[in-house]
Amino acid sequence: MSQDDVLGELSTILSTVTGADPGEVTPQTSFTDDLHIDSMTMVEVIVAAEDRYGLLIPDDEWPRFSTVGDLVAHLEKTGVGALP
Repeated sequence: MSQDDVLGELSTILSTVTGADPGEVTPQTSFTDDLHIDSMTMVEVIVAAEDRYGLLIPDDEWPRFSTVGDLVAHLEKTGVGALP
């Protein structure tokens, strides 16, 4: 799975949770400034990503995700990007 694939899937998750246009989501998209995601909505995004990829993202990691690219990088670090 490529970084673009992970980004595409996260864009779909963000569209479902927030109504964001998936075509407008880039690695530089800010969760708070661009998507206006608050802490409760971020829980929904993280849970959806965990369900999609079958992994657990520790709560203490979440504050490090200020952009979509930050979450993509974390997922790649956990091996998601290496999936077939």
